[in-house]
Amino acid sequence: MRRIDYGLATAMETRRHPAPAEIGAEALRSRLFAELRAARARTDAVFAMLRPEGFYARAIAERHRLIFYLGHLEVFDWNLLVRDCLGRPSRHREWEQLFAFGIDPVDGELPTDAPEDWPTIADVRAFGDERRADVDRALAQAPLRDWLADGWAWHMAIEHRAMHAETLAYLVHRLPLQHLLPGPVPQDPRTPAPAHELVAIPAGCARLGRSRAQHPHDGWDNEYDAHDVEVPAFHIERHAVTNADWLEFVDAGGYEDPELWHDADWAWRQRAGIDRPAGWSGDRRALQLRTMFGTVPLPMAWPVYVSHAEASAFARFRGLRLPSEAEWHRAALGTAAGTQREYPWGDAAPRPGHHGNFGFASWDPVAVDAHPHGQSAFGVHGLCGNGWQWTSTVFAPFAGFEPLPFYRGYSADFFDGRHFVMKGGSAVTATRFLRRSFRNWFQPHYQHVFAGFRCARDA
Repeated sequence: MRRIDYGLATAMETRRHPAPAEIGAEALRSRLFAELRAARARTDAVFAMLRPEGFYARAIAERHRLIFYLGHLEVFDWNLLVRDCLGRPSRHREWEQLFAFGIDPVDGELPTDAPEDWPTIADVRAFGDERRADVDRALAQAPLRDWLADGWAWHMAIEHRAMHAETLAYLVHRLPLQHLLPGPVPQDPRTPAPAHELVAIPAGCARLGRSRAQHPHDGWDNEYDAHDVEVPAFHIERHAVTNADWLEFVDAGGYEDPELWHDADWAWRQRAGIDRPAGWSGDRRALQLRTMFGTVPLPMAWPVYVSHAEASAFARFRGLRLPSEAEWHRAALGTAAGTQREYPWGDAAPRPGHHGNFGFASWDPVAVDAHPHGQSAFGVHGLCGNGWQWTSTVFAPFAGFEPLPFYRGYSADFFDGRHFVMKGGSAVTATRFLRRSFRNWFQPHYQHVFAGFRCARDA
């Protein structure tokens, strides 16, 4: 099992930040402090949802217990910003190592620690409070240049913490309800699912990645460098695949038909006994869906959340396929005139609840056609928020890839041919990660992340 820091995607509000030369070092420091505090408040709020026993439960077999993340977020900030960037000596080496690394969920390799192997909640909180105070003192006192390229490492620490707000959310979503404090449960949502419809996307250019020349210090290494891809004409579904669509797949025996599955995916399905999405429960006559704080009758118009393996099998069931990363960009951000947008709806800053279900506007999904203001120039809905969207593209570096100088394994450890790119974001993805260049990724047999998909086919 690889020990690795493995965050998912979320972060602060999206907006153009002035370059350091425009605003001055102290103004930049003030802004970064504000963003760091906002990120801390978000993760603190997720931990506040847990009863004490929830910290020691293992929500997902492949992941650490929640108590690990309580310490990890503070240790990561200290290790990166104070120890590595400023060269300060370790304060508590044993615990700094204990909470330093997450684990990559590789098939068949599961952690074996017991609850009693971990420190108490009170001790971890006290340790974390000390590290947080250390970080704040160091950030307040040291010259900004010491954080590499005008706050680059500081900026990435903020995004890393915000990534874990989403990681924590989907872990909490898998805990038994008795481990959570009460929270909002959606009303019984009986909105009918929209009709299945394919949209024709004309051939055109898709710009992937982030310009190193224009944005050298505010992206992750796998986002660089910007480049254009010519995309042939294709068709893509107007809406993400819904629970109603998935029910057709289940009723047609899709989980029992090996012809729909790649060999490795079929072996995983059999070994793990997968016969429905991870959030579903109950029998066919009374199917239920787990929401963050309860269960509701299966909402037919909500997007289905499944693994890449399941999504690929469904696409073959429909006689379709998953779109590539470049096709997703073309459908989401392109126009018939050949121009490209910052977001599907245009260049206006994302508004949670208006352009889509993101930025912690909700703990749960909504209907796939609930946000018409967020549709793309081609009339494709729900491309940002309401569930990450799987693509067929294997996660790999763009030309000119350079690892982060202060976090060299962030992307490179996953360029193994076993992870697939996801785009778009979920309800608990903060708006910064709706930027066009951001890339999320996961292994094909992981059912737990808030991820759905839509299908495509050649023209």
